[in-house]
Amino acid sequence: MTTQQATEFTHQTVLLHEAVDALGIANERSNGIFIDGTFGRGGHSRLILERLGPHGRLIAFDKDTQAIACASQITDPRFQIVHDSFATVAQALQALNIEQVDGVLLDLGISSPQVDDAARGFSFRTDGPLDMRMDTTRGMSAAEWLAVAEEEKIREVIKNYGEERFAFQIAKAIVARRQAESITGTRQLAELVAHAVKTREKGKDPATRTFQAIRIFINQELEDLEVGLAAAYSVLAPYGRMSVISFHSLEDRIVKQFFAARVRVAQPDRRLPIRQADLPQPQMRLLNRLKPSDAEVQRNPRARSAILRVAERLPGDSV
Repeated sequence: MTTQQATEFTHQTVLLHEAVDALGIANERSNGIFIDGTFGRGGHSRLILERLGPHGRLIAFDKDTQAIACASQITDPRFQIVHDSFATVAQALQALNIEQVDGVLLDLGISSPQVDDAARGFSFRTDGPLDMRMDTTRGMSAAEWLAVAEEEKIREVIKNYGEERFAFQIAKAIVARRQAESITGTRQLAELVAHAVKTREKGKDPATRTFQAIRIFINQELEDLEVGLAAAYSVLAPYGRMSVISFHSLEDRIVKQFFAARVRVAQPDRRLPIRQADLPQPQMRLLNRLKPSDAEVQRNPRARSAILRVAERLPGDSV
């Protein structure tokens, strides 16, 4: 993407100050090491750099080549970008000889520039090639997958990742259509879905859930999230914090359950002769759960569904 093209697509970072504030970058921690696992267009990264001390360090990750191009414009020596999923954070840090970090920020989902750029194929509102890959240098596009996937797999993806009750009808319609013509455009798929969906949710395009489902599947977003949360936790220092913004229920459920499993530790039978000091201890503590203010939602309607969850790793736990 050229510089001129890049300016056409803007991104308002959701919960910008709240998510960065939650990392607790202050005093001696200001010279710590922090991770921005989802660079996007760099809103959170730039604010973290403002907060960091002269010896602090920020390592950012992103799969999107356009995000990598944007990150390359940051010349701050404390900053480094990795062209990969945040699920690889443990391996990346090992290659950099870094054992622990002081905080991890994740801003899940897709960014406004990705949605607004018709050439990326994420949106049904403008016609474009049915791609949907965050990293266009790897993997199958949505069009390529829909051309070969079995009907049962398409139904499963749309049902599980889109929570779409008409998944059976949509999958059947896709397979029937591809026998007559290739499904290669976003409008083409959206119109097909609209004909297959019998009733519509008020204020929501009938293709919304299907596009969400295929995008999540193509980019392995939920798998990356599960692996990435565990990897981030494994490199988090005692009292290090994880600040995670999610935008839909599937993401938020994974984050919520990940934190809960480390906050509430199963205790053995009280009748067993176990000393208090030997009882299993919580690995994390929850610090906050926030949603965007009414003012932020009014400025940026796409912030409406965002949820920020923050947790801190406790000392003395086991990975």
